[in-house]
Amino acid sequence: MPDQQKIQAYRDIQDRTKLVMSQLPLLFSTEDSEHSIAEKAYQLLCEQGLTETWYYNCPALVLAGSRSCLSISGKEYQANHEKLGGKNLISIDLSPSKNGVWGDYSRSFAFEFGTYVEQAKTLEYQNGLNFLKNLHEEMLTWVRPDTSFHQLFQWANVRIRESGFVNLDFRSNVGHSLEIERENRQYIQANNTHTLASVDFFSFEPFVRVKGGLWGFKHEDIFYFDDSERLVCL
Repeated sequence: MPDQQKIQAYRDIQDRTKLVMSQLPLLFSTEDSEHSIAEKAYQLLCEQGLTETWYYNCPALVLAGSRSCLSISGKEYQANHEKLGGKNLISIDLSPSKNGVWGDYSRSFAFEFGTYVEQAKTLEYQNGLNFLKNLHEEMLTWVRPDTSFHQLFQWANVRIRESGFVNLDFRSNVGHSLEIERENRQYIQANNTHTLASVDFFSFEPFVRVKGGLWGFKHEDIFYFDDSERLVCL
């Protein structure tokens, strides 16, 4: 379990990352694209003092339009220039770093009638956004320090299937540990028997679409266990 100094360092980066994410959807326009949104995201990160990224050269991975269900590593990602138009779903994954401390935070935003909307009218948008929010809340109620990465993987994928969704991740995992070196990440994937408490922090980030649906949804937070062995969201 991480000490208080480390928790505070990660919380500081994550709080700044969350602030950027809260500002971004207010800047969306019909003329925006993945490319322009990624540029806006990086500018806002820089204003928060977060000029670096741990995720290859990809501080902001933005997916929208015809690519909303695309699962791709930041190593290969290239933002495209397809305009949002009047209706869209925009998923943004921010991965800043500072002094070896990582931020990691993703959300999906409904874009309807030419503007960002907090309460989506489109039923598929409602279902996807609500499912991931509820999945995170449910995960917090049962995960313990001795829960393995494998057990969380199994549980999440069963819940995804039972709820009428499809896991879009190209590795089928639903998160990873936060490390000093990118290559040392432990993934929430099948047959990883390490316990969640064996790492200081991990992300939970299912990437899903409704079965037969058109849109991909992301929702990511960072978690750690406190001194009372309670799972806490940064």
